[in-house]
Amino acid sequence: MQIGEVAARTGLSLRTIRYYEEVGLVTPSARSQGGFRLYTEPDVARLQLVMRMKPLGFQLEEMRELLELLEPERAGGGRAPRLRKEQRERLREFTDTAEYRCTELRAKLESAEGFAATLRAALGDETPSAARAG
Repeated sequence: MQIGEVAARTGLSLRTIRYYEEVGLVTPSARSQGGFRLYTEPDVARLQLVMRMKPLGFQLEEMRELLELLEPERAGGGRAPRLRKEQRERLREFTDTAEYRCTELRAKLESAEGFAATLRAALGDETPSAARAG
């Protein structure tokens, strides 16, 4: 599929997808005869992994390392080998970091929801807007 379809499926802009290619996070699997980037389902899945890392604050180098740990068959060009002890330890570190950052995000969301409730109360409306819309 071409970059426009990937953008539509992922919600990423063309510019962001091209940037992720430039920094080595995702590479199109092929190019058309006309030079258009062509992506496969695994390429889209890789972009979706990057999208899930982004809100957790992982840096580009960390994302690259995580992708290698999560998709070792891509780096080695074959069947996924078992992770070595040091790789498993590194993956555990990333797991702990992700879980900690999720906890932080939940606390921020709770605070934001509390503020939204304060605003609704100021309007005299206690029902969240999502519940009203449904």
